[in-house]
Amino acid sequence: MRVLVFGHSGQVASELRRDARVIAGLGRAACDLTQPGAAEAAIAQHRPDAVINAAAWTAVDEAETHETAAFALNAGAAGDIARACAGRGIPLVHLSTDYVFAGTGTAPWQPEAKPAPLGAYGRSKLAGEEQVRAAAGAHVILRTAWVFSAHGRNFVKTMLRLAETRDKLDVVEDQIGGPTPADAIAEACLSIAGQLLAAPEKTGTYHFSGAPELSWAGFAREIFKQADKPVSITGIPGSAYPTPAQRPLNSRLDCQQTEAVFGLARPDWRAGLGRVLAGLRRQAGPGNHIRPQHEGKKQQ
Repeated sequence: MRVLVFGHSGQVASELRRDARVIAGLGRAACDLTQPGAAEAAIAQHRPDAVINAAAWTAVDEAETHETAAFALNAGAAGDIARACAGRGIPLVHLSTDYVFAGTGTAPWQPEAKPAPLGAYGRSKLAGEEQVRAAAGAHVILRTAWVFSAHGRNFVKTMLRLAETRDKLDVVEDQIGGPTPADAIAEACLSIAGQLLAAPEKTGTYHFSGAPELSWAGFAREIFKQADKPVSITGIPGSAYPTPAQRPLNSRLDCQQTEAVFGLARPDWRAGLGRVLAGLRRQAGPGNHIRPQHEGKKQQ
C-alpha cells in the first residue's frame, strides 16, 4: 500500500513519515493546500493507494482571531482533498478533534453525537468533516484528543519546559480527556487506510483516544513522575486560567466502534509517554537532560 500524507511537521504527520508505506508527507512548501487545485495536483502526481490528511491549523487560541485562515486549511483544504480522492476512488483518512463537541456532561462522546463547537477551531474542524462527508468517497473521519509526541507543539513538552525554571505549577483539573500518543494515531491511520482500501463499506466517523481518562493536572503529575522532575502540581479550575478560546470540560471519546470495526484498541497513554520521554532524551544527547523545543503556531 502506497500512502500519501498531507502534512509534514505536525505531530501525527511526523510519525507517519517514519513508516515505509508512506511515499510522501507534504507540507506547505511542497503543497500549499490553501491554493485551488493543489491537493488535486499532488494526488495526480503521487498516485497513492490511500490518502491521510494530517494537515491542520491546530493553534486553538489563534484561530479566534484568524478564523478565515483556520477555515481555509481545516475546512476548505479538507474538502479539496476529499473531492480529489473521491474522484479517483482513493480512500481517505481525515483527522478531526474532540473540539467539535461542547464538552458538557461526563459521559464519553459517541461518534454520532450532535456536534456543538465552542470556538473557531472547533467550527473549522466540523466544517472540514462536513466537506469530507459531502464528497461521498470512501473515507474515515477519525476524531482524537490531547495529542502528544516528541515533535511540535503539545502539553508534554510545555510541562517539561516549565519544569526547567519552576518547581510548582497550577494546572487545570476540571477538564477531562484521554491523552493520545501521536505514534499510536499514526499507526491507527495506516491500519484504517489499509482496511478501508479493502472494505470501503467501513466508511464513517470514528473516535480514537488514549486511556485511561484523567485531568490535565493528573497528566502533568504523571509526566513529572516519569521524567523524574520534582515539580508540585496544584489543581485549579479552567476558569482560573482564562484563554481566548473556550476549552471543552469533557473530552472523553467513546472508542468502542473503532475497536469493533477496525480492531484498534485504545492506546495506554502512559506507555506512550514513556516512549516520548525516551525520544526527547535521545534528542537531548549525553546526560539525558530533557530540554523541549518551544511550541510552534500551526501545522501542515
